[in-house]
Amino acid sequence: MESEKQHTCKFRSEIGRGCSFCNEGAEVEARPCGGCTKLHETDWLAPYPDNVPTDIFEVRFKNTRRSFYQNVNNLPLKEGDIVAVEASPGHDIGIISLSGDMVARQIRRTGFTPYNGEYKKIYRKAQPYDIERWQEAIALEHETMIASRQIAAEMGLNMKIGDVEYQGDKIKAIFYYIADERVDFRELIKVFAERFRIRIEMKQIGARQEAGRIGGIGACGRELCCTSWISNFTSVTTGAARAQEISLNPQKLAGQCSKLKCCMMYEYDTYVDARKEFPRLREPLQTIDGEWFFVKNDVLAGTMTFSSSKETLANLTVLPVARVKEIMELNRAGKKVDRLQHADDLPEAPEEPTYRSGSDEDSITRFDKTKRRKRGRNNRGGERSER
Repeated sequence: MESEKQHTCKFRSEIGRGCSFCNEGAEVEARPCGGCTKLHETDWLAPYPDNVPTDIFEVRFKNTRRSFYQNVNNLPLKEGDIVAVEASPGHDIGIISLSGDMVARQIRRTGFTPYNGEYKKIYRKAQPYDIERWQEAIALEHETMIASRQIAAEMGLNMKIGDVEYQGDKIKAIFYYIADERVDFRELIKVFAERFRIRIEMKQIGARQEAGRIGGIGACGRELCCTSWISNFTSVTTGAARAQEISLNPQKLAGQCSKLKCCMMYEYDTYVDARKEFPRLREPLQTIDGEWFFVKNDVLAGTMTFSSSKETLANLTVLPVARVKEIMELNRAGKKVDRLQHADDLPEAPEEPTYRSGSDEDSITRFDKTKRRKRGRNNRGGERSER
């Protein structure tokens, strides 16, 4: 009967939490949905035994919020289990996302430090009544966010409430907001507490964090990096664009958060290291034929382009970095090179076209075959074609 019930039950997915709910049975059911959550992680150490057994688990909540908790009751837990964890006050409901050796690696990567050196506790696996209350709290979030925005606008506060996250026991909610200036929301908290009858926590986030929580598709056609895997944001400046010779077009450099794209920093170190091999040119290269002026660098190819004219792009010549350094050393010694390019680097002369014999060209009857032109049933004058 249970297998038949689970087969016929229709689960409604909740992408923000990475799980799905079913209300058709006698009790509310919930099950995790792997791979459909923000900041989803793959435990690539799962097939191997744990080297250092640990009772610390990573638990994820709504969107990109996650933290680490201790299994003090020695519960048989695994990834994907829905658990009730310690909160302040009350308890929260989350899904275990990492366990074993991967937890230590994740703590080291994110730089997580527990409050007062103690991890919060995992109370129990979520019971049907916990899941039912959790589902009721999730259903209130969108309505609460719209109402809170209206209240903030009526009070004239220069802030934007981007998301609301209810705690699993429905006694507390976190209001995520963006503000350019310092906002005094003490009166706002009183209004929220009176209106929604819950404990209020205000948490300020940046534009990049808001984009990660909301999600979307980037210009590359993939899911936003801040939604899929980035957890720590680094500052991005236009210097990264200049180092990679990217056009300084604000519309192309800005992401959906109206900030400079985080992906500009992915290859920045590679370009900086490659640019160390390029010499700085303060004077044109001297040859017997004249002077050659620098035009641009190709960092990845390791080449530099020169022009014979300072005002226009004439006779563009591409040289490897080693050849440019060689010419510069000769110029400093007061010598002029015969040619800009090295003898080994000169392009081969194009092959002159010659007569090519072939079966078709040698045949004297190749023009005797005429192609019949197919005419339609009706010509332009509307008359039938005659055969």
